[in-house]
Amino acid sequence: MSQNPDIHPFAEQALPFIDTLVFDLGKVLLDWDPRYFYARRFAGNRAALEHFVAEVISPAWISEMDAGKPAVQAIAERQRARPEHAELIGMWSAGWPTMLRGEIDGTAVLLKELKARGLRLCALTNFSVETFPIALDCCPSLALFEDIVVSGNVGLIKPDPRIYAHANTQFRLRPHATLFVDDMPANVAAGRAAGWHALRFTSPHALRADLAAFGLP
Repeated sequence: MSQNPDIHPFAEQALPFIDTLVFDLGKVLLDWDPRYFYARRFAGNRAALEHFVAEVISPAWISEMDAGKPAVQAIAERQRARPEHAELIGMWSAGWPTMLRGEIDGTAVLLKELKARGLRLCALTNFSVETFPIALDCCPSLALFEDIVVSGNVGLIKPDPRIYAHANTQFRLRPHATLFVDDMPANVAAGRAAGWHALRFTSPHALRADLAAFGLP
């Protein structure tokens, strides 16, 4: 039995019929982390690295690029705001390919199995349009998706309800037959608010068990 608290129980009712799965990409299928590039710049000082990732190249700053802001603009603005880290911030674009180590193997295998079973696969991702082509070049499993909504293309990011509405239209979804997988609790909650079934990703092994709770392979 799944231990994921983000799954609604179906013990007393029929399992929902799912015909489409919508996947997040970063840290679900794609093994991406800015630490992969910046760690060696901090010479083993883990506390300094973690502070830099959390406060300087913060998730909020990255989200600006995911929402469509050009990297050159975002970098210049951040350098002015944090001049003591201007050199490291300036390495962002050149270092980005090193931040992406490729695919998470267990998720890639599971996607192939789901596709082979005839399920529709789509992706809804917060991603800069400038870096997404890098992912397309090095991650062959992205070709398994019938369609992908990239936040930078639409100027909206999860968990904004409007990007879920956009995905509903672009993917031609039936919300009650859609299952959404994301690693961020706020995004999972927003998926449910959009009328989708949704669960939180923690690992490929756990995802396999969680999908079984929905009657999926």
